[in-house]
Amino acid sequence: MGVSITTMQALRAAGYDAVHLREEGLIRLPDPDVVAKAAQEQTVVLTFDLDCGDILAVARTEAPSVIIFRCEIRRPPR
Repeated sequence: MGVSITTMQALRAAGYDAVHLREEGLIRLPDPDVVAKAAQEQTVVLTFDLDCGDILAVARTEAPSVIIFRCEIRRPPR
């Protein structure tokens, strides 16, 4: 969520099974649905969006894992 397609391509090139919501036609999927999808598929959410962490905290669930990036520059080369 908010992570570039280029970053997903770099993760795949490094051997990770990475998929961007845009690639699945789900770019506008609401945050709670993204979290539910990740839990169902047993995947990790990579995001710049703090809402995902809040959704997990309120739900008090153990899955999915969420990695929240907090950086000034979000361009892929950085």
